[in-house]
Amino acid sequence: MSLKEATQLKHKEAERMPFNVRMFKGELSEKEYLHYLNAQNVIFSSLESNELPHPSLNRLDYLKKDIDELVVKLIDDPSFVNLGLLESVKSYGDYLVQLTKEEQLPHVYLNYLALMFGGQMMKEKVPSTGHLYDFENMREAAQSIRDVQKDEWADEVNKGFDFMIKIFDELERIHNPS
Repeated sequence: MSLKEATQLKHKEAERMPFNVRMFKGELSEKEYLHYLNAQNVIFSSLESNELPHPSLNRLDYLKKDIDELVVKLIDDPSFVNLGLLESVKSYGDYLVQLTKEEQLPHVYLNYLALMFGGQMMKEKVPSTGHLYDFENMREAAQSIRDVQKDEWADEVNKGFDFMIKIFDELERIHNPS
């Protein structure tokens, strides 16, 4: 079974998480999106502690631009200080940093290709400039992941989806309790 086929169910589950659906519809507030970006920052900091398959994949500088943009807008919001690190994000970050560079590659596949492909649709719907989704040499960067991709990664990619599903669930419960 191909990697895409073996991860299809978890991919669909993650796409259908209410927080992710609201993000794709352009319904997130600046504060909600900032909380999401802070989660992404932990994930990408963990992954970028090792060299990535292509230099254009590095996201931390782009994330910082989006985070800084939203912090400036939200700095006077009294609830702004309550944006803590989610337990689900901490768990994923802790998991990623204990992996070797080679063991992280399935998570590079999951997280970076998601930004390249799904993120291009999302860019116009987020309440920031969306620098996170700007890739120089996107075709080459995507190909660099495809060049190392293995069908044997399925279990690890699905584990990454499980972490992302927990993150989306926790973000939704915090920001949209009902």
